[in-house]
Amino acid sequence: MTRRAVVKGVGHYLPQRVVPNSEFEKSLDTTDEWIKSRSGIERRHFAAKDETTSDLAAHAATAALKMAGLDANEIDAIIVATSTADLTFPSAATMVQNKIGNTTAYAFDVQAVCAGFVFALTNANALIASGQADSVLVIGAETFSRIMDWTDRGTCVLFGDGAGALVLKAELGDGTANDRGVLACDLNSDGRYKDLLYVDGGTSTRTTGMLRMEGKEVFRHAVEKLAATTDRALEKAGLTADDGDWVVPHQANIRIIQSTAKKLGVEMDRVIVTVQDHGNTSAASIPLALSVAVANGQIKQGDLIATEAIGGGLAWGAVALRW
Repeated sequence: MTRRAVVKGVGHYLPQRVVPNSEFEKSLDTTDEWIKSRSGIERRHFAAKDETTSDLAAHAATAALKMAGLDANEIDAIIVATSTADLTFPSAATMVQNKIGNTTAYAFDVQAVCAGFVFALTNANALIASGQADSVLVIGAETFSRIMDWTDRGTCVLFGDGAGALVLKAELGDGTANDRGVLACDLNSDGRYKDLLYVDGGTSTRTTGMLRMEGKEVFRHAVEKLAATTDRALEKAGLTADDGDWVVPHQANIRIIQSTAKKLGVEMDRVIVTVQDHGNTSAASIPLALSVAVANGQIKQGDLIATEAIGGGLAWGAVALRW
């Protein structure tokens, strides 16, 4: 028998403010059509002035716990994937822990930018597989609107705020690809590409900084690396892309999503796409898309899912799981 990390609940939260592409036309040399044609994005959500990343995360966590039918204190570990934590420290995860009323778990953040949720999910799976935890709350949450350069039309129109959460519980499986839960993971990074996507602030500058990106170069790396890591994760589980029911990609750009699906040999009707409504929510994008797909009745128990993401670092990876 094999210990598996099985999804028991999922939830998401989006700030109330919806920002359509047309809003950017007032201050930038851009149009709704220009943004849609290059990214697929039509609108995104921005956090209110008094909303923090941990606030968004706590709302999503509460929804996931409700679906799982668990009290907050039944969670052994809380992992938050974010690049926009409320403070340098303490972790956003400890703030979420307090906000949901948990006093028994250990909590920590994972920072791998847009790949953060894949890294966090892999860590959660390892905790459960090794017996270090029986139940883990995994959250992706971001307020990227706080680190935008509003004069850079190549970046500020792409990102949004939001949060998504999964509750994982240990269950025994047969050790085959038919088990429910996380089946295999594949993680990668290469620090040589740091300058392609980064924030120009931190302790070295004593400023928060703003996001900087070489979009064409990120695109070039993304498609190849995302397809390769997805294939490796599925191969580790003894599967191929043909066996899957759904691909749930990082929602960065519709052209990246479409090109990666083509490289994998997956038709777009098997790909969950939410980028048009949320923009790029970085570490929140995969759990947010999963939660929306479950709410829409697309993802059902027993479905085989591949998730994949790439972010600054560069860092990238994929997870194969059965819902």
